[in-house]
Amino acid sequence: MENLFNPDSLVPQLQDAIHLGQRIRWFFGLGPPPVFERWTYWEKFDYWAVFWGMPLLGVSGLMLMYSLITSYFLPGWVLNVTLLLHRAEALLAMLYIFIVHFTVGHLRHGMFPMNECMFSGSVELGELRQERPLWLVRLEKEGKLVEAMVPAPAPWFRVAYFIFGWPWP
Repeated sequence: MENLFNPDSLVPQLQDAIHLGQRIRWFFGLGPPPVFERWTYWEKFDYWAVFWGMPLLGVSGLMLMYSLITSYFLPGWVLNVTLLLHRAEALLAMLYIFIVHFTVGHLRHGMFPMNECMFSGSVELGELRQERPLWLVRLEKEGKLVEAMVPAPAPWFRVAYFIFGWPWP
């Protein structure tokens, strides 16, 4: 059970709500920005959004695809509500991915034109110091920093993913 609520867990915790409040205060100039550990509140939201969005799209899509069978068990107005829910969830998912996820992942300061870690699977130490200082301190304290370090991607690999990634954002 302790693994669900440790700093490496993607389970939302009280600290995430505190970070959101700090971010809102920082946005309005009322305080310092939050300092993050391994995962931010928006990354946890990205991760968990799939688990409530996909079942809604899947079940409503099946109900609409097999509308005759659905109407055999449920009244016709349920299909109208189902269509509304299906469209709303699909629109919400697309807007979230193309606006919020894209902006946070690629247009945020230090990430433009693209976040290289999606190709390399790693983050540079300088970027980690700025983005996740608490995680870095914890890794140093636990003696796991050296173990977590990986070599930088080969130059040819960086060229390849810049060619692939640059035109698509």
